[in-house]
Amino acid sequence: MSMRPVGLPEVPAQTVMVARAAFPKGSLAIRVRDRLAEVFADEPFSVAFGVRGAPGLSPGVLSLVMVLQFAEDLTDRQAAAMAVRAIDWKYALGAELTDTGFDASVLSRFRARLADNGMERVVFDRLLEYCKEAGLVAAGGKQRTDSTHVISAVRDLNRLELAGESVRAALEALAIAAPVWLAGQIDVTEFAERYGPRVDGWRMPPSQTRRDRLAQVFGQDALALCRAAWAEDAPGWIREIEAVHLLRQVLVQTYIIRSDTRGRQVIRKRDADDGVPPGQLRLASPYDRDARWAAKGDDLFWMGYKIHLTETCTTLPDADADADAVAGAGAGVMPNLITDVHTTDATVPDVKATAPIQKNLAEREVKPAEHYLDSGYPSADLITKALKQGIRMVTPVLLDRSAQAKAAEGFDKNAFTINWKTRQVRCPAGKTSSHWNPVKQHGIDAIVITFSVLTCRDCPLQKQCTTSKTGRRMLTLRPEELHENFARARAEQKTDTWKNKYALRAGVEGTINRATRGRTIRVNTPSGGSMLKV
Repeated sequence: MSMRPVGLPEVPAQTVMVARAAFPKGSLAIRVRDRLAEVFADEPFSVAFGVRGAPGLSPGVLSLVMVLQFAEDLTDRQAAAMAVRAIDWKYALGAELTDTGFDASVLSRFRARLADNGMERVVFDRLLEYCKEAGLVAAGGKQRTDSTHVISAVRDLNRLELAGESVRAALEALAIAAPVWLAGQIDVTEFAERYGPRVDGWRMPPSQTRRDRLAQVFGQDALALCRAAWAEDAPGWIREIEAVHLLRQVLVQTYIIRSDTRGRQVIRKRDADDGVPPGQLRLASPYDRDARWAAKGDDLFWMGYKIHLTETCTTLPDADADADAVAGAGAGVMPNLITDVHTTDATVPDVKATAPIQKNLAEREVKPAEHYLDSGYPSADLITKALKQGIRMVTPVLLDRSAQAKAAEGFDKNAFTINWKTRQVRCPAGKTSSHWNPVKQHGIDAIVITFSVLTCRDCPLQKQCTTSKTGRRMLTLRPEELHENFARARAEQKTDTWKNKYALRAGVEGTINRATRGRTIRVNTPSGGSMLKV
């Protein structure tokens, strides 16, 4: 399929006349066309299309359809219908009143094309550039970030269901891609009876013994398919089919293959003693390779992804801001605009997203001077790195987790005086440390401070200082710059001034609520690629 970059077509005169008469005050679709038409251009999508073949529909037009579809919470079929019967949509798309539209399947194929070519952010980035040119967003100022969960639009499967459904998914893919090859590898009648209907708990046998036997059958079938696909005489492209590749991963993660006393290979389902892969590696569905199970707190458990939204939170408009845009937002109030959307697997902690988000903001020249985040995002390294980049992270940091600090009695780290030049630490009793050992802990730099047993043994403050069996105190510090920045942040967050300032972060909860209520951001339809999960 080829593309002829033409962008949004001119709105036909008859469509303009009817749309203006039907919507004298305008509508969302009409306002988007009038103000943001330049955002929906074809040229940025050129690399996703060939130069030969029949020309496809305009990617700019399809992008606008998807934006309106999301804004009105429509399915693909409903969006395709709106492009035919809604006058304001026809105006936005530059279509004749008699235009018959397009098939709904075009939208899903277009999204897949964007995902395959890593172009899921094209329209968002162009809109951000437009807002920068209009003076609605710029580097400096204040921005805030928070995350929410995204549920993958696939069934929740237990490990037995996953094993069976993975075999079924591979059979379905092979039946389409290589039917002749598949018929030569399996008993078609037997497999069709076993894997014809989808595998779910309602059809599982009630007894545990029979369920264990079924798990073994699923494993044997998966092993047979994988051996056939990876045999020397099998076509190489068979192994490149995604469902077959995922079946092999599920087989490894769910089963153990061993030899019995007679030398025969025996396959059995993994149990707790055998160990299972960690959550960030363990597949959860044969239809969405990136979805993962995750938990947050005691009451939230989901399979899917996590999305981080960053928005501006400046209250007064800039002098150069577009007058019409500011007037539309309300006198004296700058609109809060989303400047970054960052999606990760559900198992990735928030702290791992901080640096990528700030990097995205810097690359798009909308880096904030103050970045408001909750306690899941900061670390001593991130706070220091951000300061060097001109970003001050306004965020609560983790407090001292030592036994003394938790009990609110005895001497925590703040009670010790650190001399970085002489590389010694003085305790509350006036004694100095005996060892200063730079180390690596979990891949990060740290310093382990040790006091001599002879120093601590006869100290009258020993019970207030340490409960270790050796009777001496040990401290673990970060390098000087990191330690000082973290200590300063801990001290600041205890002040009323900081607490009043940090209240600004709470507003991002409202943005997330608006995005998830009545919108599709909470549910992701698997794309099989790296497409943004919104």
